[in-house]
Parts: sequence; C-alpha cells; structure tokens
Amino acid sequence: MIALEGQDIANKFLAKGVRMMVDGTDAKLIQKAMEIEAAQVKYQAGLAKLVWESIKEVAPAMGMIGTLVGLVIMLGNMSDPKSIGPAFAVALLTTMYGAVIANMIAIPVIQKVVNNDAKVDLNNQLIVEALMFIASGGNPRLLPDVLAGYVAPKDQAKLEAIKG
Repeated sequence: MIALEGQDIANKFLAKGVRMMVDGTDAKLIQKAMEIEAAQVKYQAGLAKLVWESIKEVAPAMGMIGTLVGLVIMLGNMSDPKSIGPAFAVALLTTMYGAVIANMIAIPVIQKVVNNDAKVDLNNQLIVEALMFIASGGNPRLLPDVLAGYVAPKDQAKLEAIKG
C-alpha cells in the first residue's frame, strides 16, 4: 500500500480506488463506492445512446415532412413550370437528409457509444477486481493470473509474454 501512495495515476477511476485503499478504507466500502461510480458512468453512456437513438428515429420523419412540404409547394405551383423543379428538389433533398442523418451519423455514433461503454465497463470491472485483490492482501505475483480473464483470448499470448 505504501508503494502506491504518491503515485501519479492517469485513470481517475483507478486513482480514486487506490487513494481509498491507501487511506485505509474498508474493502467493502471501496468496492461499493467504485461500483456506484461505474454505474454512474454506464448511466451517462446510456443517456448519450438515448439521445442518438432519438435522432436516428426523428431524422427520417423530419425528412418525410420536408418531402410533403416540397410536394405541397410543387402541386400549388403547377401552373408555373419553372417552380416545379426547385419544389421537387426540396422534396427529394429533405428525404435524403433525413436518411443521411439517421444512417450515416446517428447509427455510427450509437455504435461508437455502445462499444466505448462496453470497453469502459470491462475496464472498470477489472480495476475493481484488482483493487479488491490487493485490499484482501493477495499475492501481487498472482494478480496477472486473477485478471487474465478480462483479456481477450487473442491477447492472452501477449499477456503471457509480458508475465515472462
């Protein structure tokens, strides 16, 4: 524990847990505090996903409303052939804009949020597991073996090489 005191830790989640351990906080309290913080991070990612899900759903509908507006303008000016083209362009472009926003912006952002959330969640679980192992007085040489399950199977060989 003394070796951890004063260390500069870039990951704020890990730094909080280490600080609590160094201060002598009970392991169960550390675990509870870390799990609450991890849940809050997950909740925030869920809110971001909901916003982008709404955009994905609304964008095509707004495109269709624009299409209807363009068609109304076009049909209202059938006597003027020069106004039909621009009104028809509005009708087509708004549909395209709705589809582009939903499929080329919102869906990739949703996928990015979900993937990032999964990575952060797994990393936070690993950190909590490591902190609990250390707090319980576990042998530091066994820590890589305890945490190996958090490493993707394709990266297991790299882990073995690092352990030596």
